[in-house]
Amino acid sequence: MVARVLIIGGYGNFGSYIARSLASEDNIRLLIGGRSADKANVFAASLDAVHPAEGHSIDINGDLAPALARIAPDIVIHSTGPFQTQDHCVARACIAQGCHYLDLADAREFVATIDRLDAEAKAKGVLVVSGASSVPCLTAAVIDAYLSAFARLEAVDYGISAAQHTNRGLATTSAVLSYVGKQMTMLRDGAMKTVYGWEDTHAVRYPDLGTRLFGNCDIPDLALFPSRYGTLKSMRFCAGHELKLLHMGTRMLGVLVRLGLIRSLSDHAEGLLKLAFAFDRLGSGRSGFHMFMSGIGNDGRPLERRFWIVARSGHGPYIPCMPAILLAERLARGEIAQRGATPCVDLIDLETYLAALNGLDIEIIRDDIHA
Repeated sequence: MVARVLIIGGYGNFGSYIARSLASEDNIRLLIGGRSADKANVFAASLDAVHPAEGHSIDINGDLAPALARIAPDIVIHSTGPFQTQDHCVARACIAQGCHYLDLADAREFVATIDRLDAEAKAKGVLVVSGASSVPCLTAAVIDAYLSAFARLEAVDYGISAAQHTNRGLATTSAVLSYVGKQMTMLRDGAMKTVYGWEDTHAVRYPDLGTRLFGNCDIPDLALFPSRYGTLKSMRFCAGHELKLLHMGTRMLGVLVRLGLIRSLSDHAEGLLKLAFAFDRLGSGRSGFHMFMSGIGNDGRPLERRFWIVARSGHGPYIPCMPAILLAERLARGEIAQRGATPCVDLIDLETYLAALNGLDIEIIRDDIHA
């Protein structure tokens, strides 16, 4: 059987990476969806797919039921952000249509509340997965891989540093800017504390990349992990620009948001994105991910473990796309029996995730440290 896989936003930033990765699968027919039928058809025709790809017009803000009935997908991958301003209407429409649903959402409440659709998804016999991306899929997989080394995992401190030459889209930029200067909560010293987006500026020195700056970011992990890892006392997730000038500029604009002088930087995403492109000659195609885990080891001594991913040649965007790619492949092959609605945890282990990155200009660095 050849599964019909619809990628909503299929000619966009992340959608196009996913489409190119799935084009060689002999049990998948790609359906490229977007608001522009012309753009969808042009991109579909450009794919060297085993089965000729199709272009389709679909608008997540329109009437989804007839669109899905017309397209008749078996699996839907929703890659059109920002998810911070969306509800679960696409997932609900997929459940009603009887097709599996995956998304690349990084919005805290969007992902953390997807399990509200669990009963509906099970009744229709479909799998609904939110956050099939770096967070929370990769981040949970890293912690799970190292968890057995700890008698008590007490703190995780991690972040993503984007490459200046990343093919940045407006939706991704809007998502990041939506929480700059805004309140959020993070687990600190055993309690959920109020912090502000892009504040707590700190530097992390990466292997090969040098020093990168980071600031607070709001992601699903901050809601999911305190209960998932019950011994945690503190966690911090941060993100940053490759260029320190752009990072500090964003930090200063965040102050204006916090003071109420600007409602939200996401309102100015298009202009700020164009401004960022003007600095491309100063940057590179190298991005990174780090996670520092600390607590008490099984020998009773303090233990810290560090995990790094360094992506070069502009290959960083493949990392957040990989869970959706892997899950779509497995669903198409009938290898996943699970049904219901869930955040993307416990579906892909770390070694499977990393093996899928083989062949890309991506390096994995593991650094085990005893205090």
